[in-house]
Amino acid sequence: MSIYTAIIIGSGFGGQCAAINLKKNGIEDFLILERRDFMGGTWCQNSYPGAAVDVQSLLYSIEAEPYDWSQMFAEGAELQEYTQHVIKKHGLREKTRVNSNVERIEWNDETQLWSVHVTGAQALQAKFVINASGPLSTPVIPNFKGRDSFKGKTFHTNNWDQSYAHAGKRVAIIGSGASAAQVIPAIAPDVKHLHVFQRSPHWVLPRPDRVFKPWERKALSINPIRKLARSAIYWGLESRVVGFKYSEFALKQIAQREAVHHIHKQIKDPELRRKVTPDFTIGCKRIILSNTLYPTYCRDNVSLHDKADGIAEINENGIKTLSGEQIDLDCIVYSTGYDATDGVISYPVVGKDNTKLAEVWSEYPRAYLGTTVPKFPNLFIVTGPNTGIGHTSAIFVIEAQMHYIMRAIQEVKNKGLGAIEVLPEAEDKYTTHIHSEMNKTVWKKGGCSSWYKSKSGHVVAMFPGFSYTYLRMAKAFKPNDHQLIAAVAKKQKRKAAVVETV
Repeated sequence: MSIYTAIIIGSGFGGQCAAINLKKNGIEDFLILERRDFMGGTWCQNSYPGAAVDVQSLLYSIEAEPYDWSQMFAEGAELQEYTQHVIKKHGLREKTRVNSNVERIEWNDETQLWSVHVTGAQALQAKFVINASGPLSTPVIPNFKGRDSFKGKTFHTNNWDQSYAHAGKRVAIIGSGASAAQVIPAIAPDVKHLHVFQRSPHWVLPRPDRVFKPWERKALSINPIRKLARSAIYWGLESRVVGFKYSEFALKQIAQREAVHHIHKQIKDPELRRKVTPDFTIGCKRIILSNTLYPTYCRDNVSLHDKADGIAEINENGIKTLSGEQIDLDCIVYSTGYDATDGVISYPVVGKDNTKLAEVWSEYPRAYLGTTVPKFPNLFIVTGPNTGIGHTSAIFVIEAQMHYIMRAIQEVKNKGLGAIEVLPEAEDKYTTHIHSEMNKTVWKKGGCSSWYKSKSGHVVAMFPGFSYTYLRMAKAFKPNDHQLIAAVAKKQKRKAAVVETV
């Protein structure tokens, strides 16, 4: 049986960054496992109409992998092209097994290896496991009354059925978040009638998008100019944390005032304005960037149903609303989000002393630097608890995590050790600090219910501060926060030998 130095679970940007960094550190015997039949993660999976990134393309890219972006905010097709460019350039396809669904992983104290169990295949073994399955990979469909009785077409935006022709059809979209806000304007001109079921509205700001001119693309291909532009975008976005955490007054006077103006500028009907105006502070939920959503709501063939006129039940012909109206439909699209907090890792994980990660996380997911958990040696979670970022590029945080992950792996390899494990007191101190800081943020006190929160009420998705603060912590590896575990000789029974708690 082959034993890998590392197994990476997931082939999106998290998995790609992990693989690139392993190679940079001289580690070539790694394997990427991808449960789907294609590589690429979010932007290859999410192929719904209108899919686009909401962070400027220059920043929403791997720092060492610039690209000739055609516009300020890349659309889905170009993001797919970029993803495939990175995969091809670094030879990651040859390091990947697709159609490999991980059922569970288990740590073996005697061998100091992780056993990775894959559906329909022999278990694999690795010294290190890097989970990069991503928080937005497990779609959720609420259990509406009668959900399975509908005889028309149904699918989640995460699994858009490209073979279905929606033109001329009666379509309902359940949900009004970021994905729905992109789909709605994209399909509304083509469908017979579009019914949007909104549980609660989101704040929407104008989308400052534009296509780059040829001279701009040429200029951005020059490394110093590209870096300067990327830096300007980064620091401009980073300033938003001042509002999210330190100044509710500024948040309301600047961002929320602009959002209210956006509503009044694009919607004339007072009742429709009322429906789309949130009752919480801007930023408490994800802010949507769109110039086309509100005008689409004003179309004659679009109906917006708010919470008061929500879904009473789904039946074989369509949806019956709380007001008693029967809406006959040909297709129901679920844009109902992901299990992004309590379901950070979708498969069972068993660590030392038969410790189950699901039990450790029974109250809420938690991890040191959002990356490692006591009792789970040599396991690293990319985009783990409290690493989400609401104001800048998620790829920036992923790359920050790589500093910590690679240093931890090298600590083990360079010293000939068996494993590295974060100390419980270090994780507890870090997590306590994170949630203390979270109490200052709009995500905690903004007056909304969002997917950022776990069932416990803790905000688990977001990092409560500046992204450069996280980068600084990830770079500043603290040996005292870890125990380094001696390698166990072959055929020798495991005697948990902690050689260094420095």
